[in-house]
Amino acid sequence: MQMGDETRQRVKFTDDRVCKSHLLDCCPHDILAGTRMDLGECTKIHDLALRADYEIASKERDLFFELDAMDHLESFIAECDRRTELAKKRLAETQEEISAEVSAKAEKVHELNEDIGKLLAKAEQLGAEGNVDESQKILMEVEKVRAKKKEAEEEYRNSMPASSFQQQKLRVCEVCSAYLGLHDNDRRLADHFGGKLHLGFIQIREKLDQLRKTVAEKQEKRNQDRLRRREEREREERMGRRSGSRNRDRRRSRSRERRRRRSRSASRERRKSRSRSRERHRRHRSRSRSHSRGHRRGSRDRSSKHKGRCQTLFSSRCRVTKSPGLSKRWNPKSIAGVESGSRAESRWLRRNHRTL
Repeated sequence: MQMGDETRQRVKFTDDRVCKSHLLDCCPHDILAGTRMDLGECTKIHDLALRADYEIASKERDLFFELDAMDHLESFIAECDRRTELAKKRLAETQEEISAEVSAKAEKVHELNEDIGKLLAKAEQLGAEGNVDESQKILMEVEKVRAKKKEAEEEYRNSMPASSFQQQKLRVCEVCSAYLGLHDNDRRLADHFGGKLHLGFIQIREKLDQLRKTVAEKQEKRNQDRLRRREEREREERMGRRSGSRNRDRRRSRSRERRRRRSRSASRERRKSRSRSRERHRRHRSRSRSHSRGHRRGSRDRSSKHKGRCQTLFSSRCRVTKSPGLSKRWNPKSIAGVESGSRAESRWLRRNHRTL
């Protein structure tokens, strides 16, 4: 299918609408165009500009379009082979049945005819290219094959009745499915084997073999690359697992170290706290003892002062005991401490200051 300018600007060679066989220059629609088996226009896009783009891109990366082209040619050749088998069946039904020995001799004549036709076609091609010497050598080989063919025809003629020998024995070409006659002359054979139809099928079959080999090589390479990537990925995973294990060990080690540091820090804090508590307790006890000693010392001082006052007063009493007024007012219990302190003393002195 041809493209317009507007479509050509939108379509790339990677588009599914583009014929991959055309990009690889092996589309049967192009090769067999103008023959009696012309397939007509291809249903996919054919454009030489897209082929040029593909050839440039294929040098930079592998697009693997060979697989699509191989599938296309395999489908076409399978259909051609199917038609060849049907033609053979029709010939077997229409032609007179002959014995296996006669059939083998006829087959030998057909093979020699094919050899003559192929050699003549090759000689014409070399002559057209200007290689005259090679063309002459091939023509000499043709003469030798013609001599062999003449002997084979004699054997075939002698093996069957003359009436049957005059009948045209046909054969189906294994390459292009065309009919070949047992008694075809060299010109007819050369035209067939050097014709566009037969050479086109040869080109298609050779291209198919080449594509199969290319696809097999690329698939093998791709499988090796896939296997290598898988091995590298597995190796990286193993290294990652080892690294992860080492990282986990390091993390566990760091975690244990942190726990030990926290434990040591907590122990130090507890020891410091206990030490501070003991120090506070010691200071408290020291203050308590100091306060108790001060209190006892003050109590002893007050007691000693009181005792001194009492002793002084008692001594005074003893000195003034003979005074009748003082003896009546004297209360030993007040001096003994029932009314303790300065109030009792003051009260007693107020009562007896005149007497004293």
